[in-house]
Amino acid sequence: SGINAEYGGTGQRAAVQEIELASIKRALAQLPTPPESLIFTVVTKRLRTRFFGKNGANYCNPAPGTIVDTAITQSSTVFDFYLVSQAVSQGTVSPTHYTVLEWKTTRLSPDHLQQIAYRLCHMYFNWTGMISVPGVCQYAHKLAFLTGESLHREPDTRLAHYLYYL
Repeated sequence: SGINAEYGGTGQRAAVQEIELASIKRALAQLPTPPESLIFTVVTKRLRTRFFGKNGANYCNPAPGTIVDTAITQSSTVFDFYLVSQAVSQGTVSPTHYTVLEWKTTRLSPDHLQQIAYRLCHMYFNWTGMISVPGVCQYAHKLAFLTGESLHREPDTRLAHYLYYL
C-alpha cells in the first residue's frame, strides 16, 4: 500500500504521524488480510527552496529527475528528499519535498522510492508531460477542490470507479 499526503510544513509532521498515520495503520490492521507493508509519504510542493546547476560560467535549472537527498535534508531524523520532476521554459523550476514517514516494512531502498516518486509525476492523464507532484496527489487535490467548492455533498457512489472530477 502506498499513501501520499500533503501538509503545510515540518511543524505538522508530528501531528501527521501521531494522528493520520496511526489511524491508517489501525484501519489496515482491521482488514481481513492486512497488507504486509506500508509506504506513507508526505508531499510538499509550495516551497521557497530552489536549486541551480552550473553550465560553464552560467547557472541553469537542474534537469528533470534531479534528486537532492543530502546536505539540506533532515536525514538525521527522517528519510526525506527533494525532487525536480519537470523542466520549465521560463523562470526557475520549483522542487517538491518528499518526507517518507513509513517505509521500512518494505524491501524498497531509498533509491527505489525516489524513482517511484519521479515516475508517478508522469502518471497524470490531464497533461501530456510531467507534473510537479505524483499524479495521485494531483488527483486528490482536484477531487478535494471539486467536492469543497462545487458538490457540497458526497458524490454518487456510482462514480466511485471513474475519474469524473478531471
